[in-house]
Amino acid sequence: MTESPVTFEASDGVGWITLNRPAVLNALSTELVVALADCAARAAADTTVAQVVVRGAGRAFCSGMDRTALAAGTVGDAFYRHWNRALDCLEDMPKVTLAVLHGYSIGGGLQLALACDLRVATDDAVIGLGATRHGLVPDGAVLRLARVVGVGRAKELALLNENVSPAEARAMGLVNRVCSRADLDRTVAAIVETARAASPTANAHTKRLLHSSFHRDPREQLEEVLRAQDECVRSWEMGEANRAWHEKREARFYPPRPRA
Repeated sequence: MTESPVTFEASDGVGWITLNRPAVLNALSTELVVALADCAARAAADTTVAQVVVRGAGRAFCSGMDRTALAAGTVGDAFYRHWNRALDCLEDMPKVTLAVLHGYSIGGGLQLALACDLRVATDDAVIGLGATRHGLVPDGAVLRLARVVGVGRAKELALLNENVSPAEARAMGLVNRVCSRADLDRTVAAIVETARAASPTANAHTKRLLHSSFHRDPREQLEEVLRAQDECVRSWEMGEANRAWHEKREARFYPPRPRA
């Protein structure tokens, strides 16, 4: 039986999405992006999962488009539609998503990481785009990159196709943490634990409202913000936060409790 090009497992409240074509540095094929979109949908729907980590098996996170498939003309509309279904799902799900960049994290690998809320990179990661050098638009990046690093940096990355070091990526805000390979598991666990210390309901609303603030006048969102705030105030998380304050301890939002 052929292994799936992407796997999903849920453990202790964390959903792990793993790109699983290590022999080709997790290069993107149509089969992979279909599986990626399906795994992202599973993670979004899994009520036991509060954080989602996207990572790559083997020596790289993702080396981008499968150039063999592209040169053979087998990359078509189905690829791009499932690819963007996967990215949109990671961006839109009401959960904190984290991309783990190591080794080659270029082209579609960086585009995938940009669809996640947070990015951690090892100090050996190779980070960049390169799509226009191959005659393509970096479709997953042009919609997100400038929001993360600003228009000037986005143009530099997308038009010149120069790779940046993890330290440079951290300085421009392209990644949130840089660590050694030896410290990667500990760094990912620390980020997950920090995210777990926040209210899932409040995080979900905050993520959604931050995204929509790029499309609408912030003042037009006031009523929506107030409705979200009201839901937060009435949530079990607020009750737990108040009890923790009175008891002089940290609030505990995991494991989640059934919603009323």
